[in-house]
Formats: sequence, structure tokens, C-alpha cells
Amino acid sequence: MSALRTLAFLAFLAGVSSSQTLDCSYLGLLSHLNLMTTNEVLSIMRPVKNWTSSTLVELDMLMYGILGVDEKTQTVTSHIWLQMRWKNEFLTWNPSDFCEIYMLTVPRSKLWIPDVNIREDASDTGSVQQSPLVSLYPSGFVYANGRKRLTFTCQLRLFKFPFDTQNCNITFSSANYDVFNIILGTVQSDTTLSSLSERVMITQGEWQLIKLETINQTSTKYNQPQSELIYRVTITRKPMLYVVNLIVPLLYFLILDLASFFISEARGEKLGFKVTVLLSISVLLLILQDMLPSTEDTLPMIEPAGAEGRGQVSPVKSHLPADCPRDHDLLRLILEEVKAARQEAGRKDEKKKKPGRYERLALIIDPVFFALYLLTIIVFLVFIYHGWV
Repeated sequence: MSALRTLAFLAFLAGVSSSQTLDCSYLGLLSHLNLMTTNEVLSIMRPVKNWTSSTLVELDMLMYGILGVDEKTQTVTSHIWLQMRWKNEFLTWNPSDFCEIYMLTVPRSKLWIPDVNIREDASDTGSVQQSPLVSLYPSGFVYANGRKRLTFTCQLRLFKFPFDTQNCNITFSSANYDVFNIILGTVQSDTTLSSLSERVMITQGEWQLIKLETINQTSTKYNQPQSELIYRVTITRKPMLYVVNLIVPLLYFLILDLASFFISEARGEKLGFKVTVLLSISVLLLILQDMLPSTEDTLPMIEPAGAEGRGQVSPVKSHLPADCPRDHDLLRLILEEVKAARQEAGRKDEKKKKPGRYERLALIIDPVFFALYLLTIIVFLVFIYHGWV
């Protein structure tokens, strides 16, 4: 029994002495990692013990806002959240030696940060909001978080407008390191990043995020191979606004234009109705021209042509003799009046015959033109349907 008591007492003394040697403060860990003073080596040198080893920089991007798409400048504005992870081989510790400290935050200025930029970036630097701190873990992994109001260029294809789907690339690459120094990758999979982006999405406007895809590739820049990480963002337009405000009115005017063939030409209502429909479509085309980008083919310009009506009135002149005429003079005057009346009646008959010929010609042309017009509309609508679907 005395021997057991002696062993228990010695174990207790060993535990007390070991607990007294443990440093449970952040100061002790910072001192152990040589971060108490300014260490320029850790901030300027790529954190590898062997320079031939590459640094794997893993970058996850979440898109939590689609602010707008500018078709004229071919740019997309969005809110993104970025998290970079890499390993610093000089900053490792055993958590059991520091009272199970599993994470440490240090200023960004004290550590080496990968110089990763975005090739398609068209935004200003003031929109970047980076955390002044980075998280350091016992295995040496460093996490740096930041969010950005990103405006990036995108080649928009508007052939199927307003039922279009756009694929835009956001390319991450290093500005100074080649593929032998930095290799870019991701921590999460494409499916996880797409699901998280849809979950945290706060605003989309008239666009909806479909998916995020990641592509790893190596490109050559200045005769040096560089690692690139491409995020392919797929977004689709919500077309209901354009269907209600643009497509439905155009179909309505198309039906009215077809109905104008059944209007009689007798009083000129058909011409006035056609001009009204033409002017209405011209206004809609001007609105559509403001919606579409200037880089696309120019929309048809409709110039209203005015027809000038010219009418001539022939005054009838009557001459009264100053003196009372004699019989033969009176007869000659009556004969001339009769000849003039017959000539005037002949001209009126000719004027009545000419519109008759034109009317018969119009009765032949009008059904043929209506059939061709209807066939053209059907072919156009079928082509548009197959193009959109």
C-alpha cells in the first residue's frame, strides 16, 4: 500500500510540473512561431523549405449577388466571396504544447500572400474588401478571406434574346509566379460551390444563376507556363418582363396588320390603319434598339414615307359677249358650249375607267400578297420558336 501511495504521489507531482511548463497564452505561440517581431522573411519569401516545391493555392469563390448585366459594355457586375488557402511550412505547432490552441489570427502584413488576380476584372480597387487578418492552423494552412464587388468582362451572345443564357469566365492567375512555383486549385467541388452560391444569393435582378464550373489549365505567358483557375459562371435571363412589354405587343400588332387585309379600300381607312400600325412598330423598334448592345447588328430602320396628293382644278371660264349676238353668232356659241360639255364628259368617263382597271388589278394582287405575307409570318414564327427552344 505504501508503494502505491508513493507512485500516485509521484504521478501527481509529474502532472503538476508538466502543467506548469505548458504555455496557454497566444503570446507564447506567437513567440514560438517567431511572429512577435517584424520578420521580413515570412512576408516576402514563398513559404517552402525546398524552393523546388510548388505551393498549392486553393481558391474557392461564391457568388452571392448578380447586380446587373450591361449589354452595351459587355460587362457583368456581381458580389463574390473569396477564400484562399495555402500551406506555410514554417508556421506549424503541436496544439497539445499550447493548451489545444487550434487556430491563430495574425495580420496579413506579417505573412506571404499569393498575388492572385482576375484577368477579366474591370472594376475599381475601392470595391475590394479584404480582411486585415488571416487564420493560421497547426498544420501550417493559412486561410485568407475577402469579398469584392466584381465587374468583369463577358462576351454576351444575344441571338436568343430575351431567352438567352450566358457563359462567362472568371480567370484567376498569378501575376509573377509560374506553374513551378504556384499551382491553383479549389477546396470544394463544383456542385458544392453552386449549391452554396444559390443558398447565400441575396439579389439576382433579371438574371438567375444556373451553375458554377471550375477548369484548371496551364497557359503560356511571356514564354513561361502559368497555372490558371477558371470559374465558368452560367446565368440565364428571366424573360417574363420582355415577354409582357415587348413580345406580346409585337404579336398584337402583327395580328392587327393581318386584319388590315380585310378592311375595305373604298374610304381610305386601310391606308390610315396601316400607317398607324407602322408607326407603333417603329416606336417599339426604337425601344428595342436601346435594350440591345451596340455591338450587335443594327436593327432595321423604318422611315415613314409620305405620299403627296396632288389635285388640279380646272376652272370653267364663261365669256359673255358685250353686245347682243346675232343668230349665227349665238348658234356658234351654243355649238362651242356643247363641244366643251362633250369633252368634259369624255374626260370624266376616262377618269372613271382608270380607277376601275386599278381596282381590278388590286383585287388580283391583294390576295396573292396576303398569302405570301401569311406564309412569311408562319416561317418566321417557326424559325423563332426553334431558335428560342
